[in-house]
Amino acid sequence: MKYIFDVISKKSSKLTTQTYSTSFSLGIRVFRKKYHNPIYSIYGFVRFADEIVDSFHGFDKVKLFEKFERDTWESIEDGISMNPILNSFQWVVNKYSIDHELIKLFLRSMEMDLEQKVHDDNSFKKYILGSAEVVGLMCLKVFVEGDEKRYEELRPSAMSLGSAFQKVNFLRDLNADKNQLGRSYFPDLNVLQLNEESKAKIIEDIEADFKHAYTGIKELPKGARFGVYVAYIYYLSLLRKIKRTHSSEILKKRVRIPNREKYGLLLSSAFKHAFNLL
Repeated sequence: MKYIFDVISKKSSKLTTQTYSTSFSLGIRVFRKKYHNPIYSIYGFVRFADEIVDSFHGFDKVKLFEKFERDTWESIEDGISMNPILNSFQWVVNKYSIDHELIKLFLRSMEMDLEQKVHDDNSFKKYILGSAEVVGLMCLKVFVEGDEKRYEELRPSAMSLGSAFQKVNFLRDLNADKNQLGRSYFPDLNVLQLNEESKAKIIEDIEADFKHAYTGIKELPKGARFGVYVAYIYYLSLLRKIKRTHSSEILKKRVRIPNREKYGLLLSSAFKHAFNLL
């Protein structure tokens, strides 16, 4: 029965999320259960696309990506794929009527990573939109469960949150992106000449995104609010740690939040959620 294959597909997306990201897994675990599989399925899809362009060195990435894209659209149209990750993703897309334009924008951003190594202001905004902001919108589609009015109201803050997450990742991964992948995402920034002034300018921009995102988090459906807030707090804490880390050190090592601190953030977030202090 297809039901069994669908169960396997959703479990594959969950395993992908748990294996690649402890922080996102932590946030998803505290969502209301009905949101678990849909969000795991979205994460599994975006993670696999990202892995093609970032990790599969020694293989024909262009060929692999083109096949992944073809298979994505076929799975959505057919309502099935023998790729478990795409099978669970098409289920989410079709169940929650996720706008296909969001998927197109995401795939175009991933495609940029195959060729573009340095970004100007225009390409940076385009990349952030496709790689992060639209992912926030896909998740928002799940959370509002067909309430288009609420979706439109929360759309700007969801985009800001996705933008903030991605920019924190870029800042944290400056060293790896430059030395392993040859990329530089922030416009007008010579990564090797990062200093406290240029770091502060980037952080100020990210803090503005977080501030705007928080207004929307408070308005999310209750079953999603806590989980999104946990992710928000984790990334905000990561940004604050980067802020305290000298720019020379950021270019040498990847700033991390230890697991014990992650669980501490979870507990403090749970307290605030329980007493409506978010």
